Amino acid sequence: MEAALIIGIVMAATAGVDNSRRWIGAGIAAGLIGSAVIAGSADILADALAGSGQEVFNASVLGLAVVMLGWHTIWMSSHGREMAAEMKSVGHAVSMGTRPLSVLAVVVGVAVLREGAETVLFIFGISASAQDSALSTAAGCAIGLGAGATVGALLYRGLLAIPHRHLFSVTTWLVTLLAAGMAAQAVSYLAAAGLFEVATQPLWDSSWLLPESSIGGRLLHTLIGYMDRPSASQLAAYGLTLIAITGLARMAGGRTA
Repeated sequence: MEAALIIGIVMAATAGVDNSRRWIGAGIAAGLIGSAVIAGSADILADALAGSGQEVFNASVLGLAVVMLGWHTIWMSSHGREMAAEMKSVGHAVSMGTRPLSVLAVVVGVAVLREGAETVLFIFGISASAQDSALSTAAGCAIGLGAGATVGALLYRGLLAIPHRHLFSVTTWLVTLLAAGMAAQAVSYLAAAGLFEVATQPLWDSSWLLPESSIGGRLLHTLIGYMDRPSASQLAAYGLTLIAITGLARMAGGRTA
């Protein structure tokens, strides 16, 4: 959605400029190609580390995903509005003829590449923390891509009166909950590998109410990190991640307010 928002801002600011759509399309294509290259590199890395223990590898991937998602949330808290303003200024500069059209391809390509790289890492983490099939993962990706593109298109057309800051607030909380769930899952993998043996006994069992293996349980597990038999160490990892990301994001946002 954030990549779609940037594209929409640039397109709106350069409406009527000859060949602007062609350069924007080239930037989108370049960003997607770069994301595909990163995805291929991640697969190569996974093959190279396969012998180090699947649990340790999964925990490492999840830990890296938590760091990247947390950094993204903190960065957006302090630079989100600046980024939107910068995209508008770039578009207006191109419209006035003070900057070349190739700048459109650069800014759009970088935006798509950045979001694509984070998406690759996120999907990698989801694949490590869930037992879903490749088909269901691909279907979820397609739905998410379509939803993000639809929101971006509606924003571009002016059909959504929701302020950008509110949309970003919702996505920020979703990403924060995702990161917290991944952190808890990473602890479970470390415990399974025998590298973490502190407070690993389940505190309760809610599988009778909502099994984690059910459709609803799996959805909540992916979205907010739901666990039907959580341990104290998992809850601690979940809570500390929430506190750390939320606190740092507020600090970053306060400095730029």
